[in-house]
Amino acid sequence: MNPRLTAATTRRVLEQIRHDPRTVGLLLVVPSLLIGLMAWIFNDGRLFSAVGPDLLGLFPFIIMFLITSITTLRERRSGTLERLMTTPLGRFDFIVGYAIAFGLLAVVQSLIAVGFAVWVCGLSVQGNAWLLVLVAVANALLGTTLGLFASAFAATEFQVVQFMPLLVFPQALLGGIFVPRDRMPDVLRAISDWLPLTHAIEAFQHAAGTTDSGSVLREVAVVLAWAVAFTALGSVTLRRRTA
Repeated sequence: MNPRLTAATTRRVLEQIRHDPRTVGLLLVVPSLLIGLMAWIFNDGRLFSAVGPDLLGLFPFIIMFLITSITTLRERRSGTLERLMTTPLGRFDFIVGYAIAFGLLAVVQSLIAVGFAVWVCGLSVQGNAWLLVLVAVANALLGTTLGLFASAFAATEFQVVQFMPLLVFPQALLGGIFVPRDRMPDVLRAISDWLPLTHAIEAFQHAAGTTDSGSVLREVAVVLAWAVAFTALGSVTLRRRTA
């Protein structure tokens, strides 16, 4: 990996996003709006505090997955990636540059979403708020890197959306958002143990409901390990163009 080329890719992506107000709004504002809508629907501080950490894991993950996968796909379809690959820029430089760019946006998104959930929607946090932000950043990175990986197998934006029932929805269903994992059949719980979003949701629940920072950091480490794995797989499977 060439740090100079990776940094140049990061700057280019951030510059492109800066000139796209709709994408900026989708990344930074929409997760908080969805969380606020759910808090309004529940209209009960105790109930929202029970489901709020799960929502902090779900909405940013989905949005980062969609934005990253579609943006990367457009780079291929427009021929930009093919032109970049004629330069010394390598696939790993490209993927890591994208991951860093969206990772920086994830930090801002996480600060806004967590702050909105805690101070506006009344989410109760027993542990340290900075742990909740750390988990939110790791979770958004997970969505980003999974989107980078998935984009290699899509030819159109519609196909990206089709990947959601395969890669996103099963993780949401088995992650403990709708049914506690200890109430699931043994087979489904065993499967959920190997899904990265499960560990992100567990980390959110620990960060909001306990003061045990060790359990939170262990789950965050698993989430980051998955993010690194998706980054590596994305660099291997990345195609220069879409036929």
